[in-house]
Amino acid sequence: MKSSGRLLAIASAAAGNGLRPAPMALLPPIPLYRRLFRAHRKHLPSEMRLLGDQYIKAEFRAHRNVDNPAHLIGFLTEWQLYAQKIEGDSWVGDKLDPEKVSKMSDQQIGQLYELMQAIRKKDEEGREE
Repeated sequence: MKSSGRLLAIASAAAGNGLRPAPMALLPPIPLYRRLFRAHRKHLPSEMRLLGDQYIKAEFRAHRNVDNPAHLIGFLTEWQLYAQKIEGDSWVGDKLDPEKVSKMSDQQIGQLYELMQAIRKKDEEGREE
C-alpha cells in the first residue's frame, strides 16, 4: 500500500462542508494495522482474535500494492471504522449494513460466506469440548 500525505489530506478535505460533522482523521496503513491488532488483543476472546488476526493479515497483504486513491481511502476508512467498533464493544450483536452488502462483489460475498462458515465451525468446536 502506497500511502502519502497527499492522499490523506484529500480524504479529510473531501468530506468537509459545513453541513456534515467533521471527518475523522484517516490513519496511515501501518499505524492502523497495529491499532487493529491491539484492539483484537484487548477486546476479543482468543478464538475470535486468532481468526480476526488472520483476516487482517490477509486483507492488508492483498491490498499492499493498491495505487487507486479512492480504493485506498475506502479500504482504510472501513478498517478504521471496524477498529472503532471493536474498541467500543459496539460490534456485539451488530448486523451488516444492507447497503454495503448490496455494493459487494461476488468475490466479497464469497469471502463473507467463508468467514461465516469459519465462525460457525469454531463455535461448534467450542460447544463439543
